[in-house]
Amino acid sequence: MKTTRHATYNLNYHIVWLPKYRNSVLVNEVEHRVRRILHEIAEEKGLEIVDLTVQSDHVHLFVSSPPKHAPSLLANWFKGISSRKYNHRYADHDGEKIKWARGYYAGTAGHVSSETVQDYIQRREEDEQ
Repeated sequence: MKTTRHATYNLNYHIVWLPKYRNSVLVNEVEHRVRRILHEIAEEKGLEIVDLTVQSDHVHLFVSSPPKHAPSLLANWFKGISSRKYNHRYADHDGEKIKWARGYYAGTAGHVSSETVQDYIQRREEDEQ
């Protein structure tokens, strides 16, 4: 359980999104850069990344957030800020920009089912290797 001044909570969100056209661009150094940027965003926004899997053509993010943040806001933060930061830092060097598809998946997981979601993410990562 986590607390704020006015709430005790255990809110975990599973958010999945894709690069535009589902291109397999999230590999090698791009994957590592995106991973670092997502962790930076979480730290800046006071969120906890419980698990993160960056696969070649999609991102699985399992994040814990206080109740004041809607899942849509979290998805918009991670997608919008990550593409801006990535493109600002690396697009001039590599010529390749990160562009995310418009949609995303968001699901909730409480205390009991968070392990299930983590297991799923880990299995997907093992399948990808």
